[in-house]
Amino acid sequence: MKLPFFLASRFVAGETLDQAIPKVQNLNQKGISVTLDMLGENVTSRTMAREATDGYISLIHGIEEAGLDSTISIKLTMLGLDIGPEFCRDNLFRLLDVARKRDQFVRIDMEGSDYTQATIDIFREAFGNYGSHVGIVIQAYLHRSKQDIDELSAMGADIRLCKGAYKEPAKVALQEMPAIREAFKEYAAKLLDSTPCPRMATHDDQLIEWLLDYTEDQKIDKARFEVQMLYGLRQETMERLAAQGYNTRIYVPYGTMWLPYFKRRLTERKENIWFVLSTIFKS
Repeated sequence: MKLPFFLASRFVAGETLDQAIPKVQNLNQKGISVTLDMLGENVTSRTMAREATDGYISLIHGIEEAGLDSTISIKLTMLGLDIGPEFCRDNLFRLLDVARKRDQFVRIDMEGSDYTQATIDIFREAFGNYGSHVGIVIQAYLHRSKQDIDELSAMGADIRLCKGAYKEPAKVALQEMPAIREAFKEYAAKLLDSTPCPRMATHDDQLIEWLLDYTEDQKIDKARFEVQMLYGLRQETMERLAAQGYNTRIYVPYGTMWLPYFKRRLTERKENIWFVLSTIFKS
């Protein structure tokens, strides 16, 4: 049985781009940039992977036609990484050809740890060919992330740093929030020191306060970094930061394949579960 979309409507802007566009326009009017994310992952059909690539290309055209202040985010498993890295790379490069022609930016999202190395390998090749039109995400809780950040920042990569949203074993990732926060701070400081404009993605009050205090103490200009959050979470905070002159960006997901994303949002914070339950009982 398919769950009704209204359950996910706090976290997902719609099942079509047309439904998402007014929400993006509203955010842009408040001085907040957007990254649109057409939801989907773990495609195992070549036909579906090619169709997903076509969908991302259509999204680039749609952003341009609507005049949105938006980039796009993709998952490599949506482009067929489970089928094979070469097939996935070919689809990605077809998308990046269009992105470069349209002067658009594509963020390669990071998935579970089983995909980390393959994602970084494909990103390295893409960055060598497309440079500033492609970026990557690093998850602070992974034990390997220190080395990955050192290597990627030395390349000049555009890096989005987040805490991490997948359930990982202790041998792969930090498990306790204090340790994850300390790792995030260490990597954020490294990125601020060594990359032109790192993207700091967190809803954590402690990390947000630390980031603002740290950049002020270090006399790091507000234009030198970007604060990112997810659609449906902490929008008032983002509006306040935008009004204070910080670069802000909200990830706005949409699409019919919203269930895995919705489940991850529910498991991240108990407040998200209460919100959905209250929505059900009010309906």
